[in-house]
Amino acid sequence: MTTGALVGIDIGGGGIRTRVQAGCRIAEHRHDGAVPRAGGRVDGALLCDRILSDLALVLTEVGSRRVSSLGIGMTGIPGLVDDPSVFDKRLRGPLGLGCLTVASDAVTTHLGALNGQDGAVVAAGTGVVTFGTDHRTIFHQVDGWGYALGDEGSGAWIGRAGLEAALRAADGRMGGSRVLYQLMSEQFGTPLDLLAAVYPSSSPGHVLASFAPAVERAARAGDSIAEAIWREAGTALGRAAVAALEGLSPRVSWGGNLFRAGELLMAPFREELLRLVPSAQLRAPVGSGLGGALLLARRAAKGEVVANPLHMHVFGQG
Repeated sequence: MTTGALVGIDIGGGGIRTRVQAGCRIAEHRHDGAVPRAGGRVDGALLCDRILSDLALVLTEVGSRRVSSLGIGMTGIPGLVDDPSVFDKRLRGPLGLGCLTVASDAVTTHLGALNGQDGAVVAAGTGVVTFGTDHRTIFHQVDGWGYALGDEGSGAWIGRAGLEAALRAADGRMGGSRVLYQLMSEQFGTPLDLLAAVYPSSSPGHVLASFAPAVERAARAGDSIAEAIWREAGTALGRAAVAALEGLSPRVSWGGNLFRAGELLMAPFREELLRLVPSAQLRAPVGSGLGGALLLARRAAKGEVVANPLHMHVFGQG
């Protein structure tokens, strides 16, 4: 195998994060901005150009010209990438790649949170996906079906529930929250302004999720409707973790920005998990999805990665 650096890349809705390790030297780079798309799908060719541009900067920083193993974790696998081999075709030559692994970000979040151990990891941000795996034979995805059909307990789900409560208050219906209505008015304007912000948007899930911090503020201020929304969100995430544990050690962790809400989300999450699986071991995440991508690269360099047709694509493994 070609001698060179190990590289982990985390690609999500907010941009591209890169971590390079060459011997004892480690460098990172962040490229903010939406993942390039064409016709609603990920534009693999343009994305590879961005990756190469970012890597040129970070490789120079660690004094390396080649990459021995590259691990990529990204939103859109499975589902939004037509042919993952485009990464191999466009990156192998310029980087002198020994091996390349392209996985869903659920896999790399799992690797980072549990440091490669088996179990289930709940990744919650704008959306949510829970992934249970032993990295060999079990690859079990729970939810991740998007704001319109699933993502229970996600930021988009919480934001939508808060806006629904605000609109009920505007109508004078039962179950409404005047506090949330006031916060909705401050952020979006009138109910008609809200509709204009959500429905024509190219990313309605992100618009809905943008109201989740307001629902958090309302809950912390004692609004009972907002508190109930967060309890229901945590309970939904706990149930998703239980579903993902089938056939695995009862080891559970988490990742994603939504968990920054702390005990507001964690308390009902923990309570539901332990109610359903008293033996569950809830562990704080060891690392992030970026660290998981670098671990993926390290494992592939040793020939330890098992391909999966949906979640893990391996090219030229050592």
